[in-house]
Amino acid sequence: MGRVRGWPARTPRTPRALLATLAVGALAVTGIGSDAASTPTPAVERPDGRTNILLITADDLAVRDLVFMPKTLELLQEGGVAFGDALAPTPICVPARASLLTGQYAHNHGAVTITGHGGGYASFDDTNTVPVALQKVGYDTLFAGKYINGYGKVNPLTGADTEHDLPPGWTDWRATIDPSTYRFDRRRMNINGEVRRVPGYATEVMTEQTQDMITGDRDGRPWFAWVNYVAPHVGGPEGPGDPRTIHPKDTRAAFKTTVPADEDRGYYQRVSIPNLPYSFPDDTDDLAKANKPSHRRFTKLEKRALRTVYQRRIEAARGIDRGVAALVDTLEETGQLDRTLVVFTSDNGFTVDAHNLNGKLYPWDDSLRIPVLMRGPGLPQGHEVRTAVTNPDLAATLLGVAGAEVNHPLDGVDILPWVNALDQVRAIPIEGWPGGDGSRRLYMGVRLGAWTYVRFRGGEEELYDRATDEYEMRNLAHDPASKPVLLALKRLAVRYRDCMGAQCPQEFYPAAWAADPTRFPG
Repeated sequence: MGRVRGWPARTPRTPRALLATLAVGALAVTGIGSDAASTPTPAVERPDGRTNILLITADDLAVRDLVFMPKTLELLQEGGVAFGDALAPTPICVPARASLLTGQYAHNHGAVTITGHGGGYASFDDTNTVPVALQKVGYDTLFAGKYINGYGKVNPLTGADTEHDLPPGWTDWRATIDPSTYRFDRRRMNINGEVRRVPGYATEVMTEQTQDMITGDRDGRPWFAWVNYVAPHVGGPEGPGDPRTIHPKDTRAAFKTTVPADEDRGYYQRVSIPNLPYSFPDDTDDLAKANKPSHRRFTKLEKRALRTVYQRRIEAARGIDRGVAALVDTLEETGQLDRTLVVFTSDNGFTVDAHNLNGKLYPWDDSLRIPVLMRGPGLPQGHEVRTAVTNPDLAATLLGVAGAEVNHPLDGVDILPWVNALDQVRAIPIEGWPGGDGSRRLYMGVRLGAWTYVRFRGGEEELYDRATDEYEMRNLAHDPASKPVLLALKRLAVRYRDCMGAQCPQEFYPAAWAADPTRFPG
């Protein structure tokens, strides 16, 4: 069975076995004997204009969920490259996808949250995106699945019905229409301008739509295809054993779940949430008061319900795993695999237990971290990159592969030249806005190697050294011995808070610098 190096083949129960290589990649600190910004090593042959690109994204898939996707690991990690410290700087649906489409941080593309000011499809300017740029250099551009949240709903700013919208830059458009996007058994779709009702399990439908597109007659033109699965995002309908079915009157325990395929429901009924140090802790007093409304102790009933939430998530991941394998098989059967770059990722991470939280958008590891696996022409196999990368970097990388340019400054960088380089360290700005109001940040901060610094709206701060505290249980913000690091990271966070383009952290430094953040220019 294909798996991430260091992960056991059976369902793990130990913390290290679960997180393994991908989860701890950024914690390695090895010097390369230089104090200057590093120079990349060429990793792949530059594209000849015929390299296809297949981008596969899951919705809310956490890094630790990957262990339940053996086919994906075998095909894309063992057959390609795993990025061990990949991040969503704003870890929630809309801004993460907008960053994938633009190569920008959320504060630049402006679609910073789900609804309200700066929220959803209505807030996103999609006239200057990766597919628009790729079309200009001769690519056919293909989309299937969930687009930006709110697509298909009435635009709250203009009152216009958006279900017939065809965003610019797409040759073949097959998008789900909200709110039916979250119906896993059936949905309404805009298929090249025609609204249709499409039955079938969501993951299977998205896979079939993508297979149909990538096997079409292109007359020799290269293509870029993006399939955006809904799983394991919550949705309906509820099924047997789901918390909202068992506890319809107990709203505290009636957590929403995702929907696995019928063949996968119950497959992991004996798998428990891993018992990690941060799982349902009794004490969260060390966390900033600004976050305490989100932190509470779960009852035994609630914990049982959340175990089912976890079970449904990893069961839904099995469907995505089959989808990834089917798409790679299709590429191989049609003779396209050797000239196609395949990228697998998620929009953001997710937790059902860490720090007594169930969800995303949090500035901690389980929420920020995303899986990124990549295989394609010129890439090594079974290789791991521990240099931090972001979803804006993925957009810049796709543009680099196609030899295309967008008409705005890129905050991200092309990561392919760094694949064969020694591990590097770079600053990554992180930021979040409330789910229903993007008028003011909820938090801002920076990650640097194993360090995380966060400043919340009310001025409270958190500082974690994940090299010694991997579960982020000890806030060092008020530790006198950590004050030099706190001040250094605060300077970096302020420096990059509103950065744009080349002002953003695009330089890479020797990994040894991660041990001493005071060395970084602030």
